[in-house]
Amino acid sequence: MSQPATFTGTYTVSGMTCGHCVSSVREEIGEIDGVTSVEVDLGSGQVDVAAERPLDTAAVRTAVQEAGYDLAAEQGATT
Repeated sequence: MSQPATFTGTYTVSGMTCGHCVSSVREEIGEIDGVTSVEVDLGSGQVDVAAERPLDTAAVRTAVQEAGYDLAAEQGATT
């Protein structure tokens, strides 16, 4: 039996200043259907997302905005 494909995307979020910011971004992105993990680096603003299907940048942007921050860049997605 083959493993399901994992899709990943790396984004940069601006405006985060504390651990609560990180938690808010992680929680909002984690609610996107299919997302399996979210890793957030406060210092760089880098957010690595893994999902069961290709990531929709618009959905990630909306989730980040719901958390109160801005999606500054998308570095790309891979399978």
